[in-house]
Amino acid sequence: MPTFNPPTFTTARTAPSRVAVVAHGLTEEALGSELPGGLESGSLKRLGFTAGAGQVQVLPEGDRLVVAVGLGPAGNVTTGVVRNAAADLARATRRHRTVATDLAAASGIDAAGATRAVVEGMTLALYRFGYRSKAGSGGDRDSLSKVTLVGSAAAGIRAAVETGVAVAGGVTLARDFVNEPGGSLTAPAFANRVRRVAREAGITVKVLDEAAIKRAGMGGLLGVSRGSTNPPRFVELTYTPKGVTAARRTGDLALVGKGITFDSGGLSIKSGTGMMDMKKDMAGAAAVVGAMSVLPAVAPKCRVRAYLPMTDNMLGGDATRPGDVLTIRNGKTIEVLNTDAEGRLVLADALSMASEAGPDAIVDLATLTGACMVALGPRIAGLMGHNDNFLSQVEAASEATGERVWHLPLPADYRKMLDSTVADMKNIGGQYGGALTAGLVLAEFVGEGIPWAHIDIAGPSSSDADEEERTKGATGFGVRLLVELVSSFQKVESD
Repeated sequence: MPTFNPPTFTTARTAPSRVAVVAHGLTEEALGSELPGGLESGSLKRLGFTAGAGQVQVLPEGDRLVVAVGLGPAGNVTTGVVRNAAADLARATRRHRTVATDLAAASGIDAAGATRAVVEGMTLALYRFGYRSKAGSGGDRDSLSKVTLVGSAAAGIRAAVETGVAVAGGVTLARDFVNEPGGSLTAPAFANRVRRVAREAGITVKVLDEAAIKRAGMGGLLGVSRGSTNPPRFVELTYTPKGVTAARRTGDLALVGKGITFDSGGLSIKSGTGMMDMKKDMAGAAAVVGAMSVLPAVAPKCRVRAYLPMTDNMLGGDATRPGDVLTIRNGKTIEVLNTDAEGRLVLADALSMASEAGPDAIVDLATLTGACMVALGPRIAGLMGHNDNFLSQVEAASEATGERVWHLPLPADYRKMLDSTVADMKNIGGQYGGALTAGLVLAEFVGEGIPWAHIDIAGPSSSDADEEERTKGATGFGVRLLVELVSSFQKVESD
């Protein structure tokens, strides 16, 4: 797997004397007052710079560059605005070795939050993945290796830097997994890499091989894997807060991630175009792993268990046929009428397993349906589930991190669309409402009374272009949201 080397971040009260680029954040109001050294409002205005959010103006000053970075109106500045401005700055200066910036201090908002946003925005915008040879690289290698955050060197700011570095690292880890080709990131390879990540992070890991999966009665995972020459895996991760007694924990949270390492559609085969990006069908599992890897550094007081079913969905000689019936771990049966609706089958086993541990809440992430993309587009994830109080916590985490979700319904009367004449349910519903009927399938495997959120990330898990903190390819969507949710989680009463 290619290695991305992010820049290092330090803090200082003033910019170092020897630095290639000095960047200043400017609100629209600040543009009309006295500006930092090297910037003059008249010159900036003549160049068309108005300090609008997303604007970056580079100016020479002796043997270094001075950069003006727009933040928009002061009253509209948020951590999301700062994160995006930092991403724009990183892209504008990536060919220079050192940068000093006062973006966080100039934002006028909470210093720790702004500092973390700058670290995340610059790191994620600089992210690269690829197998280009040196001969074919086109000379596009980045130089930026050190960023000095100017304005404060207080302990709280340094802690915010460390948190930002850890969270950005979790996002880039998820991106690496999702961008890796499906032919090399098979289920066994994915599980082995997750095992190494867990050991390095200091979290507990357990990997079930195919024989153990059979003993566990995971008929959904086994059914999807039948067409593959690569055996399935089921990975469990556990983060337990150190030095925190059970009575002092904020709760026990379960995370579930869909880990389809490549999706051909099975016998209900996808088109060639539809298959091109199907190495990304494990983005849910990747996001969960990325978030779990961050928890020891963030140290929330919530215990977290993760459940990750892993397999590819292929067309081998004994692949699951349309019309086959699978028995899930909780005993319920599913008639498979479309083998390309496989994510809900492996998640059914994982949700059943997660429910058995009796968590205070469950969250699953999955690139589950194209229907959700039709409804919400490429930047917003669908949110469904049980217990409005818990779903509100998910929405609050989404708002805090800028990873957007939209609450969709799970209409009880749509359940009849899943009725089967030979099993407890079919794996597909009618022609319309595919995201909702998929959610209704999953709901059948969540333990009674357990608050549950399903996040369909089919749209925002990847990007077609470099934009804001996203880079073309995998985005690592969900990592920051999950870390925020775990950090702020509070137990809720059952509905």
